[in-house]
Amino acid sequence: MPDFVQTMFWPFMACLLLAGIHVYLGIHILARQVVFVDLALAQMAALGSIVGIVVGISEKGTSLLFALLGAALLTFMQSESWVGICYATALSATILLSTHMPHGADELRELLSGNILWVEPNVLGKTALIYASVGFLHWLFRKKILAATFKQKTISRKWDFFFYASFAVVVTSSVSIAGVLLVFSFLIMPAVASMMFARTIQNRLLIGWGIGASVSMIGMAVSYYFDLPSGPAIVLCFAIFLMLLVGVRACCFKRMS
Repeated sequence: MPDFVQTMFWPFMACLLLAGIHVYLGIHILARQVVFVDLALAQMAALGSIVGIVVGISEKGTSLLFALLGAALLTFMQSESWVGICYATALSATILLSTHMPHGADELRELLSGNILWVEPNVLGKTALIYASVGFLHWLFRKKILAATFKQKTISRKWDFFFYASFAVVVTSSVSIAGVLLVFSFLIMPAVASMMFARTIQNRLLIGWGIGASVSMIGMAVSYYFDLPSGPAIVLCFAIFLMLLVGVRACCFKRMS
C-alpha cells in the first residue's frame, strides 16, 4: 500500500484537478448539446503541439493558438456536424504531420492516451493556477455564461466565444497532462452520470465530482496492480461505471412501474 500511495499520489491529485474543472464544463457542454466539442478542441490542441515540434517553436504556444482557433470556429458553427468535421480534420493533420517525425508514433500515442502517471508537482501547480483563473472568471460572469448556455435570445455571441475560448485554455493544459481520451472522459462521463440523479447544476456538480474522484482512484488501482497504462485504465473504469449506473437506474424504474 505505501508503494501504491507513493506512486499514485501526484497522478491522483492530477485527476482531482481534472475532475474539478471538467465536470463543470461538461455540464455546460451537455446543455449546449455539442458533446464532441471537447474532442474537437483537444485534437486542435494536439495538432498545435505537433506543429510546434515540427517547426521547432513552443509547443504550449502553438497548442493554445490552435485550440483558440478551434474555439473561434465553433463559436459560429456549433452544430455536431461541424464539430465532427473540425475533429476529423485536426486528427488527420496530426497523423500526417507525425508520420515523418523520428518518434511520431510515440508522440501521437502520448497525445491520445496521455502520460498522467509521470505528472510532476510543479506542472500540477501551474495547471491549478490556470484552472482557478478560468473558474474565477466563470464565477464572475456566471449569469452571462449560463444565459449563453441555455440560449437566451438577448445574449451576445461574444459570451459563446468567451466560453469556448476559456474551454480551449483548459483543454490545452489538460491534454498535455492526460491526453485527449482521458480529458474527454472527465468532461462527459461524470456529467452524464450526474444528470441521471440530479436536476440542479449544484447537485450535478457534487455528484460529478464524487464520481470523478472515486472512479479515478479505482482506475489507478487497476492500472497499478495489473501493470496497465493509467489513462486508458481510468477511461475504461468510467465506461464500466456508467454502464452499471444505467443498469441500476433501469432496474429501479422497472420496480417502481
